[in-house]
Parts: sequence; C-alpha cells; structure tokens
Amino acid sequence: MDEGIVIKSTGSWYTVQVNTGKTVQCRLRGQYRLKGIRTTNPVAVGDKVEIRYEEGCETAVITIIHERQNFIIRKATNLSKASHIIAANLDQAILVATIDQPRTSTGFIDRFLVTSEAYHIPAVIVINKTDLYSKHQSEKLDQLYAIYTSIGYKVLKVSAFNGNGLDDFRELLKDKTTLLTGHSGVGKSALINKIDEKLTLRTGEISSVHNKGKHTTTFAEMYPLNVGGWIVDTPGIKEFGLHDFESETLSQRFPEMRAIMHLCRFANCTHVHEPDCAIKNALHKGSIAGFRYQNYLNMLNNDFTNEN
Repeated sequence: MDEGIVIKSTGSWYTVQVNTGKTVQCRLRGQYRLKGIRTTNPVAVGDKVEIRYEEGCETAVITIIHERQNFIIRKATNLSKASHIIAANLDQAILVATIDQPRTSTGFIDRFLVTSEAYHIPAVIVINKTDLYSKHQSEKLDQLYAIYTSIGYKVLKVSAFNGNGLDDFRELLKDKTTLLTGHSGVGKSALINKIDEKLTLRTGEISSVHNKGKHTTTFAEMYPLNVGGWIVDTPGIKEFGLHDFESETLSQRFPEMRAIMHLCRFANCTHVHEPDCAIKNALHKGSIAGFRYQNYLNMLNNDFTNEN
C-alpha cells in the first residue's frame, strides 16, 4: 500500500505521485464508478488516494479515495445529466480570459465565478494578451477590471508575450494548489511556461477561421511549480455549464447581490418581477452592472445563447 496524489487523468488510467516522489500508473476498482454523484470521472486530478501495487507489475490499483476538501465541477459536454469533476482539493481557481483572440464572454466568466462561489473556492480572473489590445479593447479591459474588483474579485492584467504582470501572477501561485482554466487559445500554457522554465507545456495558435484557440491540452494534469505549490492545467473549456444549481440560491453566488438581498420585500425574491426588489433597485441606480444582472437572468433561465 502507498499514498499519493493524482496528478494526471486520461480517463481509464491515472498517474499518481506517491509520497516518495515516484509516479505510478494506476487504474480504478470497478465499484467506485457506482458511488457518489453521477460523473464521467470518479477520480479527479488533485484527489488524495491510497494504492495497492499489482503483483508482478509496476502498475497499481486505487483502493481508497480520501474525502475531498473541495472540488470544482461542470456539466459533461455531451451528457446533460452527467457532470465532470475538473479538479479537487484546490486552494484557488484562476480563469485566464482575453478581451479578443479569442474573446471571453462575461457570461462565461460569470458562470465560472458562480461555480467557484458555490464550491467555496477563491476565484481570480487573469486577463492575458494585454500587449495586443487596441484602444477600444483596452477601455473594455479597464471597465471589466473596475467592475470585478469593486465586487471583491482579484483581477490581474498580464501579458505572456512581454512579461507584464507576471511577477504578480507568480506570487499568486506560490505555495498553493491552483486550477488554471479558460478557453483554448487564451494563453494558459504560455503563462505557466513563462513563470517556470522547467515546464514546457504545449502552446497553440489561434485559428484564423473562427478566432478560437486550437486545443493543445488533452487531459487535466497537475504540475509542481518551482515557486512551491501545484498548477492544474486543464483542456480549454468551450462551455461552462452549471451543475446542480437551484434557482432559489443562484443570486447568493453573486457577491454584490448577496450583500443586499436581505433588503428585498420578499424573502424568496427571484429579483425578476417582484416589487421592492433591492437587486433591481441597485441595478437601476447603476451599483450592479447590467451585464452581471443579465448573466444572472441567463443562468436562471439556462439560456446562454446571447452572451455579452
């Protein structure tokens, strides 16, 4: 028997780094697939496990999955009733976003933030490619920066190309286990390669046809950092479907709404049609951003077709 942490998942095999530093290829005992919530991956990167070596082999079987401190989850791409655990036992989650090349919608950003809020994982927005932006795009960046920081989120402006903001980014990662996610093409791997030269994560180009990134990361994988801690690199996520959310509690995942919702006339206010709604009053006064409220409505109605 040995203990370790899952640092890579390819669907059927898992790479586990045991306490001695050695990595072992492991598979899962069948009955674990029937336990807990319905997911496409019963074992996730970041899981702490116990393994038993198979007789006469260098491989092992995962026998115990320890209770998770937390995890972050999304709906599986093609299975509407199933979900996919992106990573477990995280100190923070970072969304790498871009104003353009490719564009990250605020709807996508807000679904990520709502999911992080729901699972009590501190979230940070890192906006990359600042060296590429026109005056109009830089103004858009400044607007988003002002709105999200006023809500209480940490936002970094960085450029993997010229190094701007990378010292702050490196300090953010130090001695923490961090999920790094975002659309393909936003520069996740390029950022990591810049702050840790021993890592050579594959980077890709932007497709000129659709202005979207080409997938370079196939499976979630966890890497030790020379500043201490771990980074979980994930496949670029095209969609971030919400998992198992109740409409009655959705507004609690928006910090600026949570702070004033007790002022609504009705305790069960949905902030849509009720009179004397503190959220709508704040919206009309401009203290809640219009796009955040619209994204709330889209999530409430499960409608992500007209994202900002």
